[in-house]
Amino acid sequence: MLKAKGIYKSFVELTILKGVDIEVKKKQLVSIVGPSGAGKTTLLQILGTLDTPDLGKGELSINGVDVLGLTSNALAQFRNEHLGFIFQFHQLLPEFTAVENIIIPSILGGGSKSVATEKAKQLLKVIQSYINKSA
Repeated sequence: MLKAKGIYKSFVELTILKGVDIEVKKKQLVSIVGPSGAGKTTLLQILGTLDTPDLGKGELSINGVDVLGLTSNALAQFRNEHLGFIFQFHQLLPEFTAVENIIIPSILGGGSKSVATEKAKQLLKVIQSYINKSA
């Protein structure tokens, strides 16, 4: 489902990610943990296609698609159709429920509200189950 190999990311002269490899299979739930400043957010932004690794340093495929080779328009379309983000702060709209916040991209992309709602509820159940097991 998601495979990243040799991911490097530097900011000026500070290298944050040094050859990260990760593979996440379908229905696998993964946590990325580490101390502040370890590069967790940077890695997640690259895996989520919101940022790119250093030029020529790394491979990233999602559902068999080489996302680093996509044009910006194709990548935006891919992201809208295949990825979803639930941010910890800032980006949630307080006037909407958790389910409504999750389904907004699907509705904006022309998807069915009822299908998106059902998928969002299933996702929230999986997340809640994971949280309960971790507690």
